[in-house]
Amino acid sequence: MSGVLGVTLRGMEALPVEVEVEITGGLFAISIVGMPDVAIKESRERVRAALRSLGLNLKGRISVNLAPADIPKEGALLDLPIALGMMRAAGALKECPRALYMGELALDGRLRRVRGAVPAAFLAREMNISLYVPSENAEEVALVQGVEAYCADNLGELIMSLMGNEPPRPVPPAYIPDLPANSDPDFADIKGQSAARRAAEIAAAGHHNLLLVGSPGSGKTLIAKAIRGILPPLTDEELVETLLVRSTLGEKIKPGRERPFRVVHFSASTVSICGGGSSLRPGEVSLAHRGVLFLDEYTEFKRDLTESLRAPIEDGQITVSRAAGTVTYPSRVLLILAANPCACGYAGDPIMKCTCKANDIERYKNKLSGPIMDRIDLQISVPRLTPEELLSFTNKGVQPESSAVIRERVIKARNIQQERWKEFGLVCNAELPEKLVKRCLVLNDEARNYLVDMAGRLNLSGRGLSRVLKVSRTIADLAGEEDIQRKHLAEALIYRQGYSRG
Repeated sequence: MSGVLGVTLRGMEALPVEVEVEITGGLFAISIVGMPDVAIKESRERVRAALRSLGLNLKGRISVNLAPADIPKEGALLDLPIALGMMRAAGALKECPRALYMGELALDGRLRRVRGAVPAAFLAREMNISLYVPSENAEEVALVQGVEAYCADNLGELIMSLMGNEPPRPVPPAYIPDLPANSDPDFADIKGQSAARRAAEIAAAGHHNLLLVGSPGSGKTLIAKAIRGILPPLTDEELVETLLVRSTLGEKIKPGRERPFRVVHFSASTVSICGGGSSLRPGEVSLAHRGVLFLDEYTEFKRDLTESLRAPIEDGQITVSRAAGTVTYPSRVLLILAANPCACGYAGDPIMKCTCKANDIERYKNKLSGPIMDRIDLQISVPRLTPEELLSFTNKGVQPESSAVIRERVIKARNIQQERWKEFGLVCNAELPEKLVKRCLVLNDEARNYLVDMAGRLNLSGRGLSRVLKVSRTIADLAGEEDIQRKHLAEALIYRQGYSRG
């Protein structure tokens, strides 16, 4: 009886699995127990063919136990430890260092990339043991500091290193540099829309949610996609958080520190956005963690889907509960919504005439749920420019600010926030909990009296009032000013009521 350590996943958490193998006499058969899924049961043929490629023909009755037996195991991660366990049980491999082994086997013995390498690296570091992965997973494992990891292209290479015939191939630590951001489209290409440009800058600087409402062709989608080019780069901690989510799904890492930008179509299901399914995988709201989740044509989304976003937007995490178990994923996203003002799309348009009736417009606007709107910090109308206005902007000779220039201001403001809130473990103003809003965002008498007066006039809720203060703090940071002043509050209130559902 021999045991080799492998890995299985539960959400973003890697759990150790001890693979025990016993070979007895009788007709050839392989049985795997310990709550394996279909992919693991099929590993019998992959492992058998891979070992045959090394000249090892298995005989007798082979029993494989995956311990602990009460935890579901999934995926092809356990192919490699099962193969090593069979080799030890058959006497073909005497020594197998205590380490975590993971990898999918091809029929000819090649090691294929698997998902979950980053969580496995954290587990190996926690257990203070080595990690062996396929070469295709080495790039992402190298980003986890403090783990001793080795890689191999095929099973034969790994066996040679375990037997001491060849030195193991280490995975050297790596660092992802801050490459130039994706500036397509660039804010320099957007004509006019000064209010929307300013709201986009504030949203990127403080990670504040943004709603853009306008007629078709007004530039809502263009502005939303241009925000990708002004977002600050991911910090080391944020990079690891995004890597954990991507690795859980098996997505390859991207070069640079660009923040995630996920665009969701209104035909998407609730499970695809919030996560779930039989394997409890993360959804789009988690894949957009520390980045942008863009919902275009927001009023076309199903009501149950939009309501399901309320908790993850507010809490920064989402708990997925199914019969298979319960897992929690991060969901700290910058939510950007784009919507038309009415069903035909031309209410208030200076060129096209709206064909909707008044009660139809009211019914359409009410699709913007009150609780969701209460969580949107910046609400702005995006008017469609006339041809004359577009032509006049191109002939003035004054070039609008580029995304690179705006990004510099955003990075400077974000650095101020990180320095201010680092003792609380926060990175931006939008993350402030209510207790810190009351304790840290102190106003002078003039600003406080002004906010009290306007809050009464605008009928702001407690959450709305808190979000106005956070946006005001971001506006002050962009201006490089230490205290929140009345002018900062006034601008924040304008964006709060920039689009009315009534």
